[in-house]
Amino acid sequence: MKFRAPVSKNETYDVTIMDLTYQGMGVAKIDSFPIFVANSLPGEEIVMKVTKVAKTYAFGRVMEWKSKSPDRVEDKDAQYTQTGIAPLQHLAYPAQLEFKQHQIQELFYKVHLNSVEVSPTIGMDKPYGYRNKAQIPVRSVNGQLTTGFYRRNSHDLVPMEDFYIQDPEIDKAIVVVRDILRKYHTAPYNEENHTGVIKTIMVRRGHYSHEMMIVLITRAKKIPMNFEITEEIRKQLPEVKSIIQNVNAAQTNVLMGKEEKILWGSAVIHDTLLGQNFAISADSFYQVNPVQTEKLYELAIKKAGLTGNETVIDAYCGIGTISLAMAQHAKTVYGVEIVDKAIQDAKINAKLNKIHNVKFFTGKAEEQMDKWQHDGLEPDVIVVDPPRKGLATEFITAATAMTPKKVVYVSCNPSTLVRDVQLFMENGYHVDQPVVPIDQFPQTPHVESVTVLVKD
Repeated sequence: MKFRAPVSKNETYDVTIMDLTYQGMGVAKIDSFPIFVANSLPGEEIVMKVTKVAKTYAFGRVMEWKSKSPDRVEDKDAQYTQTGIAPLQHLAYPAQLEFKQHQIQELFYKVHLNSVEVSPTIGMDKPYGYRNKAQIPVRSVNGQLTTGFYRRNSHDLVPMEDFYIQDPEIDKAIVVVRDILRKYHTAPYNEENHTGVIKTIMVRRGHYSHEMMIVLITRAKKIPMNFEITEEIRKQLPEVKSIIQNVNAAQTNVLMGKEEKILWGSAVIHDTLLGQNFAISADSFYQVNPVQTEKLYELAIKKAGLTGNETVIDAYCGIGTISLAMAQHAKTVYGVEIVDKAIQDAKINAKLNKIHNVKFFTGKAEEQMDKWQHDGLEPDVIVVDPPRKGLATEFITAATAMTPKKVVYVSCNPSTLVRDVQLFMENGYHVDQPVVPIDQFPQTPHVESVTVLVKD
């Protein structure tokens, strides 16, 4: 018998919101059938219109509030929800921090790890204007070159000048560059026809140094009037130290291409993190919230319990930010990262900071761990900061075979963290309480955390 959903598209229903998903959407249920509703909060009674029905769930839109949550705050701008820039902007900041703590705690409960304690989330004093990097698409709107952000789940550009969670100086710089490109009639990228010159404006700004980098990502190899455009950017934005063209002629969702030209200035800008100097190139992975990153790394160092005599492995080391911070407190640090350019940057950063007790290697983390294990390397502490997909099973097998006293797990995805913690536990490790969430991305549902696993 074919299943019929208890709701129909375009129909309205009175519902009570029960929970928030990990994406920050409200959840209502009709006959146990979940309906996800943006801009709704637990406890709210709403009139909802169903916008889409799938086999096991539906999406709805708030038509009217019959009662509102005490945690609801006034939206800064509806566009921040429409584009997914700040999907939690309607939730008071203390409640955002509780939501993130609850998100991790619930996932541990789901796998019956009820004994794992999750501490309150470490938040920010100013939970906005924090991003030190922007990647802003450029398209034609009403015949004019325009910058903004895509409407959620689409490629429709919403024109915007203030991005709320970005450094306000970056927002100003994007408008300046946009107006210069308009002045010189630079053709914006047309996705349907794969024509036009400029696809994206990327801006990086050092939080402490205030050095700025402008990257013009283009479809075309040449930017007409590029000398004049470069000169105007320099004049109008005195913080700029680097203007780069990145050519990406492919029809792809990948942002940057392999070909890069320095139009003016340096190939890198510099910034400091925990007092150390870092060279940041156009494609460097560098944490986007420096204020919270310092709290994150300080916590990871403290949790590692280093005394100066330890051997540390930093897997997924990127441009060496954690490795170099740990090196000041350890005997030797080994870093591994699959991106060769990042390892080159890491070696430059070690030299910049006159740090000599770090060794960097290019390779897949799990393969390098296996190699180190066979070579007889005996780390006291392993630090991992993997991408959202978490750790490969082979990595955990090799890591636990080295029997480090501690594994410090910096996670950006609670669900893969919980999965990986279970594997560590099967291999003779337990969670050193508590797990500590850190809010790296205020106004969004994302949460980072630090978990320490100790040998039984």
